[in-house]
Amino acid sequence: MQLSKTKANTLLMLAAVIWGAGYIWSKQATNAGLPAGAINALRGLIYAGLAYAFFHRTINRMTRQDLRVGLIAGGINFLGYQLQTLGLSYTTPANNAFLTATYVVLVPFIVWLVFHQRPERKSFLAILICMVGMGFLTNVFTQGFALHIGDALTIVSAVFYAGQIVYFGMADGTPPWTLAFMLGVTQGVFGALWSLLFERGAYAAIDWSAGLPPVIILGVVSSFGAQTLQLVGQRFTDPTPAGLILMTESMFGTLFSVVLGFEPFTASLLIGGSLIVLALLTMQVGLRRLWPFRQRVRDH
Repeated sequence: MQLSKTKANTLLMLAAVIWGAGYIWSKQATNAGLPAGAINALRGLIYAGLAYAFFHRTINRMTRQDLRVGLIAGGINFLGYQLQTLGLSYTTPANNAFLTATYVVLVPFIVWLVFHQRPERKSFLAILICMVGMGFLTNVFTQGFALHIGDALTIVSAVFYAGQIVYFGMADGTPPWTLAFMLGVTQGVFGALWSLLFERGAYAAIDWSAGLPPVIILGVVSSFGAQTLQLVGQRFTDPTPAGLILMTESMFGTLFSVVLGFEPFTASLLIGGSLIVLALLTMQVGLRRLWPFRQRVRDH
């Protein structure tokens, strides 16, 4: 199969829209009383089942090395999902979306920690802009420093997502379909274990008729569907536009949240979200490419 860059970027944009809607489906599930571990167990098992149904030939050739890589990547991925979903129980979908997206800014600093490769200078500016944006989103400037538990959990989840991306770069020999299957398996199994150990007391209060449909949508559409679109799209486009397109996930998450009435549109949301997007853009393309007019004036 061969795709043009335009078609590949279209697939990535569709994935970003789906992931943006995923924050709403997750919020619907938590509002129905489904705890985070149960959500991730169901979502992960659906993802793994669909991945195996479509890509079993590749998955059946899994090596011990693929298994090891998949278990480590899946464990990191599960912790990110678990903390993100827990955070969503105590914060708004927009905050959850924007704060999760900060993993883009964190990646160079984890690379610095692990491989001792100093980040580019723009990374330090991006993290500063990002921190100011998070301050607006979490109302630090209006209410003082009192970080809500939901926002704090989401920020920690972003650290795990950043770590996962770094680990993927270290283990690029594993076929993507095998890795997708292992991400689903680990999310499902670890989520079930977490739920059985810590969440059994919440089962009686679950509204299954309200909570199960969004979880099924998450597993089918957000996990398997969007992940497949990403894997295919990124094969036929360049890394920078791919990163720019996929990071709009946070913007779509906020848009859906406001339009569907999960939260009001406020100045803090606009300023904080815009600053985080600016930080992500700075990481992807740098300030000179963000403001080409200024560069052209300087050249003349």
